Amino acid sequence: MATLENLTAENLSDFLAAPKSILILGKTDCPACQEWGEEIDNALAGDALNDTIDQGWRFGKLLINQKGLLDFKKNSPWLADVDTLPYNVIYVDGEIKKKYSGGGLDRLLTRLSRI
Repeated sequence: MATLENLTAENLSDFLAAPKSILILGKTDCPACQEWGEEIDNALAGDALNDTIDQGWRFGKLLINQKGLLDFKKNSPWLADVDTLPYNVIYVDGEIKKKYSGGGLDRLLTRLSRI
C-alpha cells in the first residue's frame, strides 16, 4: 500500500528524482494543508487512488517552513509565485509537469490523466 511520505531535506532529492512523484507543499500552521494531507492519506488507505498507485506514482508532503530546505528553495524559483497552500507539484523523471494550488482528489486525478 502506498503512503503519503513525510519529506525532509534528507529525503527530498530522492523523492523528486523518482520516475513519478506528487509533491504536496504545506506549512505546519495551515489547516487546509492538513485537510488535504488527510484526504490523500484516506484515499491511499482506501481504493480511490489504486489506479494511480498501480501506475507507480509516489506521494510526498513537504512542510516548507521546516529547517534545512535552503537548497530546495534556491533551486525552485517558482516558489516565489506560490501564494496559496496547499500547493501541488507533479514531477515525471525529475521534471515538473503540472503545478496548482488547492486540494481535491478529482482535481488531482484530472491533472494526472493529462500527463
